[in-house]
Amino acid sequence: MEEHTTQDSGSAMRHARFGALPERIAYEDMVEVKEASPRDPARDAHDPEGVRNLLTCLAWDLGL
Repeated sequence: MEEHTTQDSGSAMRHARFGALPERIAYEDMVEVKEASPRDPARDAHDPEGVRNLLTCLAWDLGL
């Protein structure tokens, strides 16, 4: 009988210390929706000089 009282007092102590769980947050409140920036065609254009520099560095890194 005393063990049951200990559980109740432990439960009361936990509830007094921690209280209740926080309220649930809706998914819509956690997500921010932003429009994507348009693609830059100059960024996607082929640059032979840039490729040469990249491959030169790769060859250097491989010890070629």
